[in-house]
Amino acid sequence: MFRKITEYFIPKSKLETGDELRSERIFVAVLLISAISNFLGINLAIDIGAKLNGYLLLVNGCINLLILVAYRQGLPKKIAATIFLIQFAISFPIQAWLQGGLASPATAAFFLLPSVAMLILGKRASIFWVIVSATLMLGILLLEKSIGIPEPEYNLDKKQTFYFTSILGTNITIFLILLVYELGKSRALQNIQEKNQVLINTQAQLIQAEKMASLGELTAGIAHEIQNPLNFVNNFSEVSEEILEEIQEEIGKGNYQEVADLTKDLQANLSKITHHGKRAGSIVKGMLEHSRKSDGKKELVNLNNLVEECLKLSFHGLRAKDKSFSADFKTVFDPDLPQKELIAQDISRVLLNLFNNAFYAATEHNKSPESKSQAKVTVFTRQIQHPEDKIASIEIAVHDNGPGVPDSIRDKIFQPFFTTKPTGKGTGLGLSLSYDIIKAHGGMIRVESEEGKGCTFIIRLD
Repeated sequence: MFRKITEYFIPKSKLETGDELRSERIFVAVLLISAISNFLGINLAIDIGAKLNGYLLLVNGCINLLILVAYRQGLPKKIAATIFLIQFAISFPIQAWLQGGLASPATAAFFLLPSVAMLILGKRASIFWVIVSATLMLGILLLEKSIGIPEPEYNLDKKQTFYFTSILGTNITIFLILLVYELGKSRALQNIQEKNQVLINTQAQLIQAEKMASLGELTAGIAHEIQNPLNFVNNFSEVSEEILEEIQEEIGKGNYQEVADLTKDLQANLSKITHHGKRAGSIVKGMLEHSRKSDGKKELVNLNNLVEECLKLSFHGLRAKDKSFSADFKTVFDPDLPQKELIAQDISRVLLNLFNNAFYAATEHNKSPESKSQAKVTVFTRQIQHPEDKIASIEIAVHDNGPGVPDSIRDKIFQPFFTTKPTGKGTGLGLSLSYDIIKAHGGMIRVESEEGKGCTFIIRLD
């Protein structure tokens, strides 16, 4: 109910934004509480015979409502809040003087002024209003010293009732303002948590979309890779059929020695069919592993084999996707590279992203008339032994002869959604995800580049 009332006084233009508007709600709530407390105080003023105080409370309450109406009509919040605080700073010293000076309950309002300022305008503004509040109290003190303590403008027989009711009313007002603040904070925190969860879910969907996008790019490469073993299976199957026909003929002739020789050839063919069938199966398995979510399980991996397989998939995928694709690749592998315990599925995703980027950069650069060299990607693997460490690091370097990475954007390339590709060519998530994956493996990824002379991405796995 109270939330709907506060929303009524918030400008429609702000409500339409869909934001939480926590500070706006608190501002409206403070003004409403102030107006209500002023109107309720009129009854007490009449009861104790403080007519001037009663009129002052009535004026204050009306001014509070007028500020709310003006704010709803579009008066800037900062101006509305400043008017309210000025009214606060003018009325309470008058009330304090009418009630007997600094010894009156109205003096508590001087301490309330900076707190209200902080709630509706922020910490910086509260410092100014602390100074204003202190100045006002000092002014009343100097007046008391110069002309004496004023006589209270109310029935002194009801002094105890007045003091008790005033202090109780001030405490209730403070409590209500703090309650509104805490409720607003809790609601804001809940909204932040909800939005954070939405962002986490969206990020997960984007990551999966990036994986599926790269899977789509690889489909052509996988088709090419799987075609080779299938060709072998088909060829050896046809040859095996011919051998079986020859075996039947030789059996009819009773030439069993020839049957034995042909059986050996048939056995060799079947062995090759099995080998290439398993090869096709492993390619399909790799494709399925790439598409499904990682289980986070590490295993020993031959990095040379993994790098070569991903490089071929990337190359054939790009070539099948774009008939004009023309590039070359070269591998320089360390033959003594040890196996590394890692999540092969995640590392392959990083490698595929780097290879795709390298081929793209090299081919786009070498399409220009100024370039006379063929697009080329070179991949290195090497082992680096650090004197202070017993375990050697492994580095995978991917170099292309593209345009290089300008110094102006080098610090941004690992940021999410940053891409130099044209709209529709990239999501801007590939390098960001690659960075996170390598970091999760306890490694690092960096870029070395000289503009116009190519680029090298280096993965280090410790």
